[in-house]
Amino acid sequence: MITNRDTKILEAILFASGSPILEDDLKDKMLNKKDFKQEIDNLKEFYKDRGINLIKTGNKWSFRTSESIKDELTIFKTQKRKLSRAAIETLSIIAYQQPITRSEIENIRGVQMGRGSIDHLMEIGWIKPSGRKNIPGKPALWVTTELFMEHFGIEKISDLPNKDELKASGFLEKRSAIATITDIAGKNDLIEDQDTEEEETLDDFIPEETST
Repeated sequence: MITNRDTKILEAILFASGSPILEDDLKDKMLNKKDFKQEIDNLKEFYKDRGINLIKTGNKWSFRTSESIKDELTIFKTQKRKLSRAAIETLSIIAYQQPITRSEIENIRGVQMGRGSIDHLMEIGWIKPSGRKNIPGKPALWVTTELFMEHFGIEKISDLPNKDELKASGFLEKRSAIATITDIAGKNDLIEDQDTEEEETLDDFIPEETST
């Protein structure tokens, strides 16, 4: 049990702080500053077998979750992140033209790609590399994954809507990412909007698991 007034002061300050506290700042709050080491050691001993431990990092002190239980306190939650237009267009091109190389995607979009779109889609698990094309440089070929089909509720890639279905739904009249892809066969229909990789985002959301 903690009964010493200075020990209680140290405990209260450490609990109330959202970040580690300098040792000198803790000493300043004590009545008997010369007893700091004894008092802080008493606190450390008191909490060593509890759910939180008193830890010193550098010249600062703070309470931390006990190492023995931290894994049980991991919380998984779903966060929503916007998918950029560049990523949506890249995904659509891969879905309709797979297997396809990065340079072929750039030719279709009419703009050079940064690595962000490919990396993001790989992180989500919607695309993956699938061998290399037998041309100079042996560029990687990209395809969609089973997770992509699961997310969009299709059994096979051929279940993706065709050009006529997209026109009927109005997608091709709205500068959609898929419009750019499905109009490949008719070059005259390609939209001449030259977006950069960082420009606007669309309201397409994807789930992502994080831990805290």
